[in-house]
Amino acid sequence: MSKLIYFLVFVCSFAYLNTAKEKDTVHVVKVGSKKFTEGVILGEIIYRLAGNSYKNVQHLKELGGTRILWSALINGEIDIYPEYTGTIKEEIFAGKIRTEEELRDNLRDFGIEMSEPLGFNNTYALGMKKNRAQEFDIQKISDLHKHRELKLGLSNEFMDRRDGWPGLQQTYNLSQENVTGMDHDLAYRGLENGSIDVIDIYSTDAEIKYYNIKVLEDDLNYFPEYKAVILYRSGLRKNLPNVVSSILRLEGNVPESSMVSMNAKAKIDLIPEGAVAAAFIEKFGFKTEFIRDSFLKRLLYYTKEHIYLVLVSLVPAVLFSIPVGILAYRKKKISNFILGLTGIIQTIPSLALLVFMIPLLGIGSWPAIAALFLYSLLPIVRNTYSGLQNIPLHIKESAEVLGLSWFYKLWLIELPLALPSILAGIKTSAVINVGTATLGALIGAGGYGQPILTGIRLDNIPLILEGAVPAAILALAVQWFFDLLEKFIIPRGLRT
Repeated sequence: MSKLIYFLVFVCSFAYLNTAKEKDTVHVVKVGSKKFTEGVILGEIIYRLAGNSYKNVQHLKELGGTRILWSALINGEIDIYPEYTGTIKEEIFAGKIRTEEELRDNLRDFGIEMSEPLGFNNTYALGMKKNRAQEFDIQKISDLHKHRELKLGLSNEFMDRRDGWPGLQQTYNLSQENVTGMDHDLAYRGLENGSIDVIDIYSTDAEIKYYNIKVLEDDLNYFPEYKAVILYRSGLRKNLPNVVSSILRLEGNVPESSMVSMNAKAKIDLIPEGAVAAAFIEKFGFKTEFIRDSFLKRLLYYTKEHIYLVLVSLVPAVLFSIPVGILAYRKKKISNFILGLTGIIQTIPSLALLVFMIPLLGIGSWPAIAALFLYSLLPIVRNTYSGLQNIPLHIKESAEVLGLSWFYKLWLIELPLALPSILAGIKTSAVINVGTATLGALIGAGGYGQPILTGIRLDNIPLILEGAVPAAILALAVQWFFDLLEKFIIPRGLRT
């Protein structure tokens, strides 16, 4: 048992040193972007314009939906991100604001400034394959009322937004029952293979032309204008006025044709968003070179981030779970409560748990670490309890006869005998953590989830495999490592 403690102390020291390094880094201006191609391109453009005035700029890509970005902005987790006026009015301020002046005043109450529109309106719309629309004679959204049998595949955020499906359904009196929430990028593939009939789209999506999609007329004018703007923290203008001046060069200088073209280059031609952004800002007289890291460099970077997430969440979980498992074993009255509570935590969907952590810990690695810590508890607590509970009765009675105190009986006899079970629980938690940590990329935690998310968004299988294969190999390596550790820690006579 002492060998296990020494090992955990070593790992804790390693994790602490890495955390200390993170805290010592210079403050950076953080640009955020949503989890869709246009958002990432705009984020890259802002990042590169800001970088011409200030060296320490970082782009946190694909951070999920509106609520995650907005919360991160007002809490100081990010400094800038591109948004749309319709989304701000309807989603953030719940339709209580009508004029642009009211909008700016309300944003200032949160310490947020808004740029002038960038030059294009990326509104929501509904789309169908043109041949399918002709088959049902559908030209406008109100025509859908006649066809209850149609299958709708709507993006997850659109399903719950105030300006999304609930209001649209009510306005147009739509009665479709087969309505499924799904990833926006996957919806296009579902439309192409015929598994769904109607999807929500963004009017500047490159896929509209690529997939030969009919954009249905919003004949009741349900959707507001979604003019692209930049939101940034008010303190940025005071502390770094050159950064603000640089990014505000975009005001009125991003026409819709340019945005559609950039989306097509990134999504259809698979040109990296950074390269697309670098080419665009040359019109402002800025020369910025896009250098794509080699596969090996990217792999090492993602591996470092992923191992960090797993280690910093797993070690505290081990140090916490073993005493809790011992408590459940010794206090029979609360054992069911302890085991039940850890079991309930395990049933919470991992994505939901990550989102729950954001108000408490913001975005980045720490909410992901907290969620992974909670997911690690059940296997270790339960295996510690089971290992102690299943020690043969005659061994326990022998310890009683020797007159050992409860502590010495636990330390010298029970824990060593339960060690194989405890180590198996730790191994199970470690393997689960490796897989679950990939979701951390949704809130800016990095790791192998980053290329997986980008690959899904771009329909790029090699990019998906760039994250999925190393994650699988790391899980196998973790299992092999614990098998090796078992031979070192557990006495030969106690090994199964």
